[in-house]
Amino acid sequence: MTTPSADPADGPRPAVPYGTPDAPRLAVRGDAHLEVDPETAGITITVASRGKDRTAALDDLTRRNTTVLDLLKSYGDAVEHLETGAFTISPELKDKGRGERVHAYHGRVHITAELTDFTALGELTTRLADLDLTRVDGPWWALRPDSPAHRRARQQAVHEAVRRAREYAEALGTILTALVELADIGAENTPLQPQAPGRMRSMAYAAAAEDTAPALDLEPQRQHVHAAVNARFTMAPPRL
Repeated sequence: MTTPSADPADGPRPAVPYGTPDAPRLAVRGDAHLEVDPETAGITITVASRGKDRTAALDDLTRRNTTVLDLLKSYGDAVEHLETGAFTISPELKDKGRGERVHAYHGRVHITAELTDFTALGELTTRLADLDLTRVDGPWWALRPDSPAHRRARQQAVHEAVRRAREYAEALGTILTALVELADIGAENTPLQPQAPGRMRSMAYAAAAEDTAPALDLEPQRQHVHAAVNARFTMAPPRL
């Protein structure tokens, strides 16, 4: 017995990557730009030491590093993330004389801290910069990777794409009938490091001041969030 062949019209038709006179395709782009307050501020602290021999330089560096870490930890939940980076101990050779004679040893350790309490940020950076042989760089303002601002930007980009598509369809005296494709082409925060206006001048002090310096008044830098999508729709055939 011969099985009758199925009529292609009975099954689902594959979507075509282009429009047809019966189902014209409309392609638009939706963009969204938000300006929001930062959620975190990062600073880097460089602690240095100097000694006549390697042991003295290392002991001094250990003491200064402990002082900085204790100060950072004293701010509790205001410091959300804390980590130690590169650590070096290097000799300083004498300029004159025969052979390689060591004049002194220099130590250095880098610490990174991320804060969420901007009220404490100015006071903390001032107290850190007031320490001997301590340098502070930053702050670098940022949003968290899972910040709601990114979601809002993506949603607004989709709404903008739908709005634009409807405007095109209305201009032709017709309506949208279906969404064919929605492509996310990126939603990202402005890179942090190049934002020079948001950086605090680097501070380095060789000795602590006699009186405590006043806390820095730091204004958080607004963050720019961008999202964009490509959307393709079909619409009812217009009367041209």
